Amino acid sequence: MAKDADSDPFSAKLRVPEALTFDDVLLRPMESRVEPDDADVATRVSRNVTLNIPVLSAAMDTVTEAEMAIGMARNGGLGVLHRNMTVEETTAQVEAVKRADELFIRREDVVTASPTQTVREVDELMERAGVSGAPVVDDDDTVLGIISGTDIRPFLEVGESDQVREAMTDEVITATTDVTAREALELMYDHKIERVPIVDDDEHLVGLVTMQGILQRREHEEAARDDEGRLRVGVAVGPFEDERAVAADEAGADVLFIDCAHAHNMNVLDSARAIKEEVDADVVVGNIGTREAAEACVDFADGVKVGIGPGSICTTRVVTGAGMPQITAVSEVADVAAPEGVPVIADGGIRYSGDAIKAIAAGADVVMLGSYFAGTDEAPGRVITMNGKKYKQYRGMGSVGAMRSGGGDRYLKDADEGEEFVPEGVEAATPYKGTLASELHQLVGGMKSGMGYVGAESIPGFKQRARFVRVSAAGQTEGHPHDVMITDEAPNYSPDQ
Repeated sequence: MAKDADSDPFSAKLRVPEALTFDDVLLRPMESRVEPDDADVATRVSRNVTLNIPVLSAAMDTVTEAEMAIGMARNGGLGVLHRNMTVEETTAQVEAVKRADELFIRREDVVTASPTQTVREVDELMERAGVSGAPVVDDDDTVLGIISGTDIRPFLEVGESDQVREAMTDEVITATTDVTAREALELMYDHKIERVPIVDDDEHLVGLVTMQGILQRREHEEAARDDEGRLRVGVAVGPFEDERAVAADEAGADVLFIDCAHAHNMNVLDSARAIKEEVDADVVVGNIGTREAAEACVDFADGVKVGIGPGSICTTRVVTGAGMPQITAVSEVADVAAPEGVPVIADGGIRYSGDAIKAIAAGADVVMLGSYFAGTDEAPGRVITMNGKKYKQYRGMGSVGAMRSGGGDRYLKDADEGEEFVPEGVEAATPYKGTLASELHQLVGGMKSGMGYVGAESIPGFKQRARFVRVSAAGQTEGHPHDVMITDEAPNYSPDQ
């Protein structure tokens, strides 16, 4: 008697659903009155954190440390610090980001001079610190004066061996801690000075505000900032790293990202719930790739991160046989997360700005990129030259090198020092690209153009209006430059991507 196909487990496994990724679809052009420059790309990365551009830099040790996180936040996005560092290093990097655009330079970071030092000593001190002036304070931090390069120029009647008290300006303009940027700037213009010491009620130095700092802050009006005006920053923590999570939270991290290759693991979710209870920061859970995984975490997560093996240096799919093409993965997760008000982050597989806006159309609120930013000046990887071209080091967090540096538990739990790893990533080199700001300009500009083709002025509106069409192999070929030899590469397209 023949088996009933519906009751045969093997036959059931052969009824395989189709899953799609970026090259399989295109956005259907629609009637539009939206100019790309008018498109608003502000979005949420988590329940309580908004960004001015829908872009994150990946938590990878060749992509995001403090410098990248500062650059991302200044441009309206968010950098997610990797976790291949000690807890103390994580705390220091969070604090570095938070201090980067503070209106006041804190006391511990202010270069000061003593009235009894010699002019030469202070001149050398300021040169080493890269500053052109310093408050002069006594032993209890009372501000006595200020000394700058103009006070110690050779043509003045001050010798190198003279004490600072003889060269300093003792009529000091100070301000209190409640001074605004506008008020400080007016003080500087009125008195023709470049810095104003901030003092408490007893005239003790508590900080310093500089014209350079104020003007620099004005350059980044679209920066992603917290309620106190500080730059926003994300931090990756392991699913069982309570200590790192609490330390990062106390240092001021805005969003904690549970950094796991497969978050639809009930032990991981239990730990993520526990971390959520311990911290004030929003907690994003990832990575996931299915509807069922989203259902398991949207009740407590402040955001979900989607991506099982789509990254350019990830080998998860070929090593483990598991994964989910990214467009389908994002769509499935968004179907569950969006009704619950939980933002979705599409992590990995994005090569072009068109891929990024397709991820948004599929249901993502934000995209996360690694290789796209690994070649920029702000990325920590070193620049190397091969065959006359510049490259930067780039490696997956599942590569042997990254795992040996401390990330082994992301893919292989409790790997002993002498145990052979089973990597799920490779180490590589990516072309050197220049500044982060330039890359973000091209990326976000392309995304805005995509919104213009669909006729949407905002991210929520775009997700409602966008429709996909399937693309054949011939259609994919047609979409790239063809039948020509490229003589001048465009800044937003490379055939090698």
